[in-house]
Amino acid sequence: MTIGPKEGWQVYSSAQDPDGRCICTVVAPEQNLCSRDAKSKQLRQLLEKVQNMSQSIEVLNLRTQRDFQYVLKMETQMTGLKDKFRQIEDDRKTLMTKHFQDLQEKMDELQPLIPVLEQYKTDAKLIVQFKEEIRNLTAVLTAIQEEIGVYDYEELHLRVISLETRLRGCMTKLTCGKLMKITGPITIKTSGTRFGAWMTDPLASERNNRVWYMDSYTNNKIVREYKSISDFVSGAESRTYNLPFKWAGTNHVVYNGSLYYNKYQSNIVIKYSFDTGRVLAQRALEYAGFHNVYPYTWGGFSDIDLMADEIGLWAVYATNQNAGNIVISQIDTQTLEVLQSWSTGYPKRSAGESFMICGTLYVTNSHLTGAKVYYSYSTKASMYEYIDIPFHNQYFHISMLDYNARDRALYAWNNGHQVLFNVTLFHIIKTDDM
Repeated sequence: MTIGPKEGWQVYSSAQDPDGRCICTVVAPEQNLCSRDAKSKQLRQLLEKVQNMSQSIEVLNLRTQRDFQYVLKMETQMTGLKDKFRQIEDDRKTLMTKHFQDLQEKMDELQPLIPVLEQYKTDAKLIVQFKEEIRNLTAVLTAIQEEIGVYDYEELHLRVISLETRLRGCMTKLTCGKLMKITGPITIKTSGTRFGAWMTDPLASERNNRVWYMDSYTNNKIVREYKSISDFVSGAESRTYNLPFKWAGTNHVVYNGSLYYNKYQSNIVIKYSFDTGRVLAQRALEYAGFHNVYPYTWGGFSDIDLMADEIGLWAVYATNQNAGNIVISQIDTQTLEVLQSWSTGYPKRSAGESFMICGTLYVTNSHLTGAKVYYSYSTKASMYEYIDIPFHNQYFHISMLDYNARDRALYAWNNGHQVLFNVTLFHIIKTDDM
């Protein structure tokens, strides 16, 4: 059931701007929060009147400028007439007829200027009157402002605090929503090979903004850590980790302080702790294809995609039992056991990339230019849907695309560029009094 503005808040987007600030676009309930007392109403009416006066003065000023050009033209013509009369006096006999004909033509040209001059004088008087009225209104407004200004500010300040409190409450309820739009990308850095992964921890605290960087899709075990996005951009590494096993693909995820990745040439998932530097768990995904048996369209041993969203940890892969179509499994973060699986009808080899938002898998139809989110599968409803959500593949080749629930953004590796996409989610939030 759709909730109207009179019933509750509608939140249409939650995203992140280039400076890292959270942006929440809402349509508030229709409430008379900004009603004013009689003096405030009087102030508003006077301000509207002043605005109307200013607009009228602007029109008159334009007309006056136009008429002033006529006056300048008339002055030039009058000077010409004076010269003509002097010339006639000098040679009255020979040029009498010709000059009098010229005079008649000049007088015909000057005739229309007479009403213009009259209008010019009228406009000038009106401008003087308007200026006087503006001065009077300004005095009245100043008096009203001095009388109620402090009260008005305090009232407004309280309303702002109240609105901020309600918006914060609104944000705490922004747990899940349906993907509506993808904007960007914002290019954070250009580095590494064409293929790789970079990520932050969606469960980290607000002060913890560490970035992890894993270049290439194979034959590598080195993970680079940066304390912040700014350190990542400047290249100031804080630490490196030498993993016990090489990884396969680029579809790794950092979740609650641990790295989850696919062990090279296997369907084994590894859980590696950054704090202890040890493998905490490893387990094979039963029947999951690996080593380019069921990769994404770009290849790169991308058979097993590990990802996280608001609900938890997931693995996306394909099996022979499901005819090479995508299987979604929810994974226990401690033991790596499969908690539940959903078999879809979408071929894994036809998918460009995929990501989870609020328990729904979103699949792109390509990794190249023109890619769009084409298919979604809801694990809550066990239903699929064909959709059409385009996004700008700026650097033409995407080898990693993962959602971060804390940042509400898509992290992508775009042909050697580390970029972010903002996502717009549709939420309906009920207010407390509903």
